[in-house]
Amino acid sequence: MTLREIKISEIDLLKDFLYEAIFIPEGVEPPSRDIIELPELKIYYEDFGSGRADYCIVAVEEGEGDHVIGAVWTRIMNDYGHVDDETPSFAISLYKEYRGQGIGTQLMKKMLVLLKEKGYEKASLAVQKANYAVRMYEKVGFKTVGENDEEFIMVCHLIKFH
Repeated sequence: MTLREIKISEIDLLKDFLYEAIFIPEGVEPPSRDIIELPELKIYYEDFGSGRADYCIVAVEEGEGDHVIGAVWTRIMNDYGHVDDETPSFAISLYKEYRGQGIGTQLMKKMLVLLKEKGYEKASLAVQKANYAVRMYEKVGFKTVGENDEEFIMVCHLIKFH
């Protein structure tokens, strides 16, 4: 498995990974795939690459055809994890069969280093309180700075990443 920046020809994969990023609690029926066409979700992928904080790193399973198995991407957008207009918000997901193997942690760390190199001071995200990924986000340096009924708003200060 290798990590690399996304290729322009792969940008449409962000729609797949956005759908995969939707947290589905145990016993709950997954939403229809067209949920990603809602305006509050389209902001995660529409015109990706046109914004100053549009970065994406993918995890690739090497072999025949280099199969992309996960992605982490950032944008400055008015999403659920928005804290201010200078802070990129994170989105991350892996196909189910690749979760729980540390790949997400590797993707997060690589993106945090990239953002620091690009001059950003912090990054943010929103995560549902019941999502097991909360612990992973805390391990890589995110701290809860706010919450609502369902989600934590988390921020990572990039000063310590190198």
